[in-house]
Amino acid sequence: MNSIFHKSLKWSTGIAVITLVLAAIFSVISTILLDGVAWAIGMIIVFLIVLVGVVFDIIGVAATAVDEVPFHAMASEKVKGSRQAIAICRNADRVANFCNDVIGDISGIISGTASATVILQLTLASGGDAAFEYIVSIIFTSVVAALTVGGKAFGKSFAIHFSTNIIFQVGRLIYLFEERLKFKDFFSNPAGNKLKRNTKRK
Repeated sequence: MNSIFHKSLKWSTGIAVITLVLAAIFSVISTILLDGVAWAIGMIIVFLIVLVGVVFDIIGVAATAVDEVPFHAMASEKVKGSRQAIAICRNADRVANFCNDVIGDISGIISGTASATVILQLTLASGGDAAFEYIVSIIFTSVVAALTVGGKAFGKSFAIHFSTNIIFQVGRLIYLFEERLKFKDFFSNPAGNKLKRNTKRK
């Protein structure tokens, strides 16, 4: 019981620190990107931030819905990315927490802040009319919220039905990342020994 509590506390503390760092990085990047750009470009940036949140939400849901078994057959045939996919399956709770809660929530917060910046830019471009600002604020905020919620609703259904393909593609991407940066088994290592035993049985 104590070991479970300590592991949970350690993970929660670590993910809180990661969230703090990532939120700061994303905030700085979005501020730099939005600084001095036209409001139309600003809108595109906001929609891209929303898209990032939706994509990571899809990955998080797929990680919890996917079946690990198909990847063992791939691993026995040494298919690139299969080991990383198995590691994702075995750490589904942490993957979902990172993708859905960390990246998803950060994207939601940053998109809200970015929306306010775009609305201000649009208002200044139109001459600073208060009524215009009020109307634009309602419309743009509503559109961003609708795209976020609607995108995640569609994404969840998509993730559940195509979870195997999604996680396999994520595994391949991680494999390429490991190979390019020479981080051998950096992501798949948590399941290392157990994975090797299962692979040998196939």
